[in-house]
Amino acid sequence: QEIDHSLTINQLVDINGLPLPAASIQPRMIAYRVGKISTQSLRNEEITNYHLELVWREELEEIKRSEY
Repeated sequence: QEIDHSLTINQLVDINGLPLPAASIQPRMIAYRVGKISTQSLRNEEITNYHLELVWREELEEIKRSEY
C-alpha cells in the first residue's frame, strides 16, 4: 500500500499505515511495527519500502499497561 508520509523504525502503525499514538492503542486492534526500511533508486524517483511486522495482542496489552 502506498503512503504519502514517512515512518521510523519501531513505530506502530494501523492497517492503513497511519501512525498510532500510544494513547489510542487497544489490545484488540490490528497493529504493525516498522521493522526495516529500504530504499530503491530508479531513474527519476526514489522508492522507500517499509517492512512491517504484526504486533501480537499480548504485546499490545503490555504497551497499554506500560502507558499508566
